[in-house]
Amino acid sequence: MQQDYDVLIVGGGLAGNCLALALKGSGLKIAIVEANTREQLHNSPAGDRALALASGTVQMLQALGIWAQAKAVATPIKTIHVSDQGHFGKTRLSAKKEGVAALGYVITARDSEDVVAELVAQTDIQLISPARVIGIASDQSHAHISLKQQESSLSISARLVVGADGGQSTIRKLLEIDQHVTDYQQAAIVTTIKTEIAHDNVAYERFTSSGPLALLPFKQDYAVVWTRTKEDAEQLLLDSEEDFLASLHACFGYKLGRFSLAAPRRSFPLSLVRANSMHSGRVVIIGNAVHQLHPVAGQGFNLGLRDVVQLAEMLLNAAQQGDDIGAEELLADYARQRQKDHDTVVNFTDSIVKLFSNQWLSLAAARNTGLAMLDIIPGAKKQLARYAMGLNVRMPYIGTRRRV
Repeated sequence: MQQDYDVLIVGGGLAGNCLALALKGSGLKIAIVEANTREQLHNSPAGDRALALASGTVQMLQALGIWAQAKAVATPIKTIHVSDQGHFGKTRLSAKKEGVAALGYVITARDSEDVVAELVAQTDIQLISPARVIGIASDQSHAHISLKQQESSLSISARLVVGADGGQSTIRKLLEIDQHVTDYQQAAIVTTIKTEIAHDNVAYERFTSSGPLALLPFKQDYAVVWTRTKEDAEQLLLDSEEDFLASLHACFGYKLGRFSLAAPRRSFPLSLVRANSMHSGRVVIIGNAVHQLHPVAGQGFNLGLRDVVQLAEMLLNAAQQGDDIGAEELLADYARQRQKDHDTVVNFTDSIVKLFSNQWLSLAAARNTGLAMLDIIPGAKKQLARYAMGLNVRMPYIGTRRRV
């Protein structure tokens, strides 16, 4: 059976569903292919991860009609406290001083995915799930996709295919797009803790010799993202709850009183991964299929959503003008426009990882002097705040109807 679409989105997670919502009401016929059921996605351990939504990301979610529902399960960050363990350098960013309601928000991947999935379910966008893509090829007018659904097969054609299927992207692999991988030899431990002292919407980023520790206000608790060496992470997962909390206190201190665990501990390996290309034929890849970052600056989802909105803007404009939405020229132009943002964020994140994991005295002195100077130089701090809020880059438009 042949079914034709304008846009076929492979991946029913955050990136794929956000793109579908950005394109709804455009007159384009859209379908989403997802390998897992909604229940499987909801119960995935990856759903425990805390996402830090920058202020610029919130603006984009508002334009997509997502934020009203997402805000109900998100916690505002009103102050960010940055420090270097064992050194004098520290700086603070304040929403009040920046004249904004919040510097950002914290939401779990699971809650955000549930919100966007429910919003997509309320549209006429078709969901083909569970189904796996097993083949893809492009000709001059269409991409042709082979799907596997349980014991049956299905062939679909679309003018454009978007691979939004995550770090292990099947689409990227089928297109034989290579990746450049930098293994940080680190793992992120994620969990949730209760504290004796209320968080007051303050987020903490503490740099240590083995990697950063982030405590993010989440509902009444703190979401923990703790970077350690792979060996340390393995041991911390095996430790008793008492020993784990003692290690966490040794890293952070007792500023918030005593900690207690409120969720299981999980661990995720950390690498910098970048695809060597963003498109091939009538197929483009976005989000984690293109880039996977260290969580040190919380930029992964924020960068991926800018991929979504930029692509949506270009597709809507092309559709309004009657142009080919899967044309090589359009996809190449998209890749060029996204390259600078990718390079800036990747280089910034990678530099922070290397700078704050280095204990050479000269570098330690320089970075702590820098943190201290940031705390007293208004112009420098304002620039850092704009970066933290994701306002240092151009905000794309969604077609001509809504500004993002």
